Amino acid sequence: MPLFKDQLLREIHLEKTPQRIISLVPSQTELLIDLGLEKKVLGITKFCVHPTHLRSEKEIVGGTKSVYLDKIEALNPDIILCNKEENTAEMVEELEKIAPVHVSDINTLEESYALIEQYGELFQVEKKASGLITSIQQEHRNFQKRIANKSVKKVAYFIWKDPYMVAGGDTFIDYLLQENKFKNVFHKTARYPEVELHNLPDLDYLLLSSEPFPFSEKHSKYFEEYVPKEKIKFVDGEYFSWYGSRLEKAFSYFSKWHETEN
Repeated sequence: MPLFKDQLLREIHLEKTPQRIISLVPSQTELLIDLGLEKKVLGITKFCVHPTHLRSEKEIVGGTKSVYLDKIEALNPDIILCNKEENTAEMVEELEKIAPVHVSDINTLEESYALIEQYGELFQVEKKASGLITSIQQEHRNFQKRIANKSVKKVAYFIWKDPYMVAGGDTFIDYLLQENKFKNVFHKTARYPEVELHNLPDLDYLLLSSEPFPFSEKHSKYFEEYVPKEKIKFVDGEYFSWYGSRLEKAFSYFSKWHETEN
């Protein structure tokens, strides 16, 4: 097989097309399934919730920050799929003792397309990968037309409670916020800074994500002292943070959100 490089430009040496796959990233697991590779996926994390039946049929090898190396080794994988943000460098180093490791690094749509294309080549499903990219690109173009006349709104996107944390700059979330004509007021900060509610700048929307912390209506009371209730909005975090095939549905979700909230 040709020499492959992952999105960190690390060389991956494969003797054949991988038939036994471990995926340690939920959005990448979903992508594999949508590329028709479900039978080849042997191990996943406890956070790989899409499709819903997967966790009852595949070996759960841990989470995204820590895994059971013995379980992974027992599965005798041909390749292990990781992500720079989701998984740790130490984990990758240990996993490489078991099998070749592909690490993705996604902050833009173009990088997501590149990952899909890489998976197409790695697993010999180029046609499906190309079709998926084309579909996402069309959805993206349609969405851009729908919101072309929308005004820019200032937002803060909360991902965690105790401590409160938001999505900052140089993240895929920040990128998709910009695609939605949202100005992230924490764009110039660290990637996921801690914030104090009494120090929030002026906002049009305070966005509470469904993941990784599952914000819901019951959490509004914590923010209403600092932000008017009508500015507090709830969003599906999977559509703002999952790349890969989830993007095929994301822009339809964004369109409906804008129609409802404006």
